[in-house]
Amino acid sequence: MKLAALIVYFAVMIGIGLYCRKHATNVNGFVLGGRSVGPWLTAFAYGTSYFSAVIFVGYAGQFGWKFGIASTWIGIGNALIGSLLPWVILGRRTRIMTQHLDSATMPEFFGRRFDSRGLKIGASVIVFIFLIPYTASLYNGLSRLFGMAFDIDYSYCIILMAVLTAIYVIAGGYMATAINDFIQGLIMLGGIVAVIAAVLSSKGGFMEALAGLAEVKDETVSTVPGVFGSFFGPDPLGLLFVVLLTSLGTWGLPQMVQKFYAIKDENSIKKGAIISTLFALVVSGGCYFLGGFGRLFSDQIDIANGGYDSIIPTMLSGLSDGLIALAVILVLSASMSTLSSLVMASSSTLTIDFLKDNIVKKMSEKQQLITIRVLIVVFIAISAVLALIQYKSSVTFIAQLMGISWGALAGSFLAPFLYSLYWKKTTKAACWVSFLFGSLLMVGNMLFGQYFPAVIQSPINCGAAAMIAGLVLVPVVSLLTPKPDKAMVDDAFSCYDTTVEVPQKTSLGD
Repeated sequence: MKLAALIVYFAVMIGIGLYCRKHATNVNGFVLGGRSVGPWLTAFAYGTSYFSAVIFVGYAGQFGWKFGIASTWIGIGNALIGSLLPWVILGRRTRIMTQHLDSATMPEFFGRRFDSRGLKIGASVIVFIFLIPYTASLYNGLSRLFGMAFDIDYSYCIILMAVLTAIYVIAGGYMATAINDFIQGLIMLGGIVAVIAAVLSSKGGFMEALAGLAEVKDETVSTVPGVFGSFFGPDPLGLLFVVLLTSLGTWGLPQMVQKFYAIKDENSIKKGAIISTLFALVVSGGCYFLGGFGRLFSDQIDIANGGYDSIIPTMLSGLSDGLIALAVILVLSASMSTLSSLVMASSSTLTIDFLKDNIVKKMSEKQQLITIRVLIVVFIAISAVLALIQYKSSVTFIAQLMGISWGALAGSFLAPFLYSLYWKKTTKAACWVSFLFGSLLMVGNMLFGQYFPAVIQSPINCGAAAMIAGLVLVPVVSLLTPKPDKAMVDDAFSCYDTTVEVPQKTSLGD
């Protein structure tokens, strides 16, 4: 049954990729779906790119173990700060200005917004460097689920997942990714609800499981009775940092923001905001809620040897074959959707922002399409090789790079991108300061983290600090450096002043 479910799932993914070939005949269609993607597909593409196996297996297990039931706040933060607010604050302005500037990627946006080839190249280098380890980390966690569910070498799963993702992304581009994301999102929604119900049922239901969690004691973490069943858990400050990084971080991640470039119209933004928020509330809130009960299975879990990644698979191991198959496809869906989004962002950025006009002076539309497709294969191959190295040699370093990658990308891009959409006084120098501060701080944390202040030694905390620092640095540096060219800025912002006619149901008029 488990194998049959996987075969059907893979067949549907490939079929959609082949069906969407007609939408991928030019760069705009391949990378952005012709900027005509509706609210449901965009919202699900946003959500499934957001939540991967790293969240479901790694973060849900780790933070559920650390914070108890309070880890549910991470999912709520992901829904409100990471999903609702970006749609409301960034969605419309991103769609309008990126179309006006004719930019298909975040580095291209910076290059055109500030009339700076250097900014475009610098941003593309940061994207290239930090998306690769992020991509490789997606396979992490899948190994334990497959080891539990199937009697096959996990290496085959890595290769199969990589090949199938490459086929449907190369064939159908963004539209194939969006449609597959929608199907994968439905699987994630149904799967997380079913798995939570089954796990809690195995512990006597929600109230009995919560009562059991309140009785758990771990004096190495806290001496407060019932702390793992409490409202804010044993470490409220640590919980806040996790909420900030995993929620606010989406505002500056290229593969997330790029979803707004492709959305169809105003109505789609309004609907998409609601759909995306509800999706995150169920999927992310459900994942962390489930992880919060991990300590009820402490008699079966050896954190010292298995690590946090063993928590969720152990919780699922006692379920029926049907539910285990659903859980495996759930996590596979989360990983494949995020993988497709990341390789699309990486390959399009490297082609459009780095190779085109810099390495290859005259790159035709056909050459760009071929290059993007070739780079998709390259990026997926690199990620698979890194995942195989990690699996065969038990190197944990690669998986840990996910936090570094997320922090560096969001720390570099969040503040410059946000201010560029809203504030005319944002300068090129301020963008450079944010790029360098965010990326170098996270590299420093990776190499010399033990010398950092205790509060930011963790990559999670350091990434959150990088984002907050950028929000302060960009306006300060902008006020201290020469003003940008007025004509250039006025042209960029002129798109917001364009007069449009709307139905009276949208506006009552004067």
